[in-house]
This record gives sequence, C-alpha cells and structure tokens, in this order.
Amino acid sequence: MPVSDSFRTFVLDQLGRAVPGIRARSMFGGVGIYAGELFFALLANDTLYLKVDDSNRPDFEARGMGPFLPYGDERDKMQYYEMPADLLDDPEALRPWTEKSIAVAARKKKGKKTRKR
Repeated sequence: MPVSDSFRTFVLDQLGRAVPGIRARSMFGGVGIYAGELFFALLANDTLYLKVDDSNRPDFEARGMGPFLPYGDERDKMQYYEMPADLLDDPEALRPWTEKSIAVAARKKKGKKTRKR
C-alpha cells in the first residue's frame, strides 16, 4: 500500500484547499487523513479513499467507484470508497465529497462513544 511523497503532498494540498485543518499520519504502509480528530480518508497505492455509509455511498457508486480492498478480497472490503480522480483537481468540486465523508466519520465516532457507556 505504498504512497509516493508527491501524491501525498498533492492530495493534502487539494484537501486543505477544500476543508481546513487536514492532517495526515502514516499507518500500515498507507496514510490516514484526518480533519481534526476525525479519520475520514486514507491513501493507499497512490489512490484516495473517502469514508462512506448509506448517506454518501451512492455518490461514489454512481461514478463507478468501488471500495478499498486492502487484501484484494471482497470479504475484506472497508467502508472507504475510491475518490473520482477528476475531482482532485478541483477543490470546489472536492469540498462536498470531503464534507460528507467527514460527517460520516463524525457520526461513526459519536456512535462509538454512545455504545461505550
């Protein structure tokens, strides 16, 4: 799941133009992307994946994008879908996709806090 330095820099720059406060952290050979404390995206094999649930998954599927498969097996698919590459060049077009994925991460985090009680 390597990520080139140039791709990492490009994606962080573009995401930072769309949404303030973006940061990255290397993890398991890839890169986790955060908005504040919310883990909402990841980079693997020079591809950007955004967090999805039923609220935004149809947007990705309508563009023909599929899930992140870390081991190449459909059984291990994660709730992160590939970002349409053409949107990476346009921060205004990227913003709503990013904001929706951050909202998914916020709902997921809130659900985890509620369950711990």
